[in-house]
Amino acid sequence: MVLALLHPLVCRSAETWREALPEAQALGSGEMTWFGLRIYRATLWSAQRPFDATRTFALQLHYHVGIGKERLVSTSIDEMARIGKGLIAADVLERWRTELNDAFVDVAAGDELIGVYLPMQGMELHNQRRLLAKINDIELANAFFGIWLDKATRDEALRKRLRGESP
Repeated sequence: MVLALLHPLVCRSAETWREALPEAQALGSGEMTWFGLRIYRATLWSAQRPFDATRTFALQLHYHVGIGKERLVSTSIDEMARIGKGLIAADVLERWRTELNDAFVDVAAGDELIGVYLPMQGMELHNQRRLLAKINDIELANAFFGIWLDKATRDEALRKRLRGESP
């Protein structure tokens, strides 16, 4: 009986990222692989079709493998710096590293991390259970989501699948 009463609360906390996007639909999804190993399945959620990167959207990553938070932070910073082509100052990257280190958690196979882009504000980071952090830094948010959505991404095919531009 107690579990039945708690069920709506558990579902609600798992869906907190959807509150920012109540009418969102999956635009596209695809697998991120590394040397043939499936790392995660990415899904881009938006209320607009075609995709409009200036409006609220969410990027959901469903992990197939475990990755420590330090590795997630380090890889994110490295990719943002690479896409920024050396134009992001070292002190800015270090500030971003601190922000992401405070926000990220270790992930295990089956876990999800969801980033919600909030125009003119920044972003929220969630896992499947709760809000992990709200980061009020629009430059960090743009650089972070650029890892997947910028034209300089490492995986152009995934970028197109996420945006719903190719099957």
